[in-house]
Amino acid sequence: MSLTETYSRVRVGENVCDRFPLRNGLKKGDALTPQLFNFALEYTIRRVQVNQDGLKLNGTHQLLAYADDVNILEGSIHTLKENTQALVAATREVGLEISADKTKYMVMFRDQNAGRNHSVRINNRTFERVEEFKYLGTTLTHQNSIPEEIKSRLRLGNACYNSVQNLLSYRLLSKNLKIRIYRTIILPVVLIGCEAWSLALREERKLRVFENVVLRRIFGPRRDEVRGNGGDCITRS
Repeated sequence: MSLTETYSRVRVGENVCDRFPLRNGLKKGDALTPQLFNFALEYTIRRVQVNQDGLKLNGTHQLLAYADDVNILEGSIHTLKENTQALVAATREVGLEISADKTKYMVMFRDQNAGRNHSVRINNRTFERVEEFKYLGTTLTHQNSIPEEIKSRLRLGNACYNSVQNLLSYRLLSKNLKIRIYRTIILPVVLIGCEAWSLALREERKLRVFENVVLRRIFGPRRDEVRGNGGDCITRS
């Protein structure tokens, strides 16, 4: 599975160079690649000596990693710098490198001006400060604004709904199958991670409106709905 006795050639236009051996890395698309990356990242995370003054949730220091997305939660800029520096040093030992262009940091305070005079600079690289970013599909804001997350989820839900709208209107499909499509394709896009939401009545209404739109498409209009036809109102009961 590794590049043992593997050779390659470079083609530019119609010209092909002589073959040359490949001694490092794995073949593109090799199933072993993600496994080795996970082993290296797990080894790195375990070697990081997290500052004991860092933020704790449920008694655990927060240095989270999912695939190549690493999230560090700290209670101060100073502690964040220390733990980020430790992570950078540990990744270099195994040949990994943190992308400075993709690395962002965010300060969450009730005071919007808090932390304005601080910056995170490591190894002559300054990380960008942002007001919001996406982590594992969830929009995080510096004020922990749930309404913005709800708006983002509803946009994604509407896009997903529009992509399967014809199926939900197809008469040959049973309503049970349409409900299954709704629950397995549309609903997870909108409600993933909703257990951590603290919703106001306004956000609950927006979610109910979206659900009613989808259910109306599946079941049709209500039986007591009044429709206009050439100026006449017809009540179905």
